[in-house]
Amino acid sequence: MNLSKRRALLDELVSKGVRLTSQRRALVEVIQEANEHLDAASLLDLARRREPNIDRATVYRTLELLKKLRLIDELDLMHLYGEKHYYEVKSERNHAHLACFRCGRIEEYSSPLFERLKAEIAKQADFTIKVTRLEVGGNCRACGSGVSTGQEDRESRTATALHQ
Repeated sequence: MNLSKRRALLDELVSKGVRLTSQRRALVEVIQEANEHLDAASLLDLARRREPNIDRATVYRTLELLKKLRLIDELDLMHLYGEKHYYEVKSERNHAHLACFRCGRIEEYSSPLFERLKAEIAKQADFTIKVTRLEVGGNCRACGSGVSTGQEDRESRTATALHQ
């Protein structure tokens, strides 16, 4: 997942005067160090390994605070795993998420062309872009070439969810 340099969440929170309890610090460190997109339940589980007394409400309150401060992004990742939402630290460079319908792999993609497209949109629409989110669904290299990954085929379930 480490496509672009991530913002330092703890530093940003301190600079904004946000109080860092041991529970909030544990959760923020988990989000900061994550090598994959994590949902709230996974964040809670990992944070409890650092701070056993953290509760679900603290996780959701902290996620809301981080979203409000525009420090993290909330993603649905094509609803590959149902209605879960996933979280990642905002990076210094925007990127697209490529979601494989077959194996569930999530790849991050960025290019100068993506940056030019954003600039063109902003210019033609006379619009100041603050947030860019793009999710693309399909088959990854391995699944597109017919190589089986041994994971459940999610293609029909995802296609059904997208058309509801």
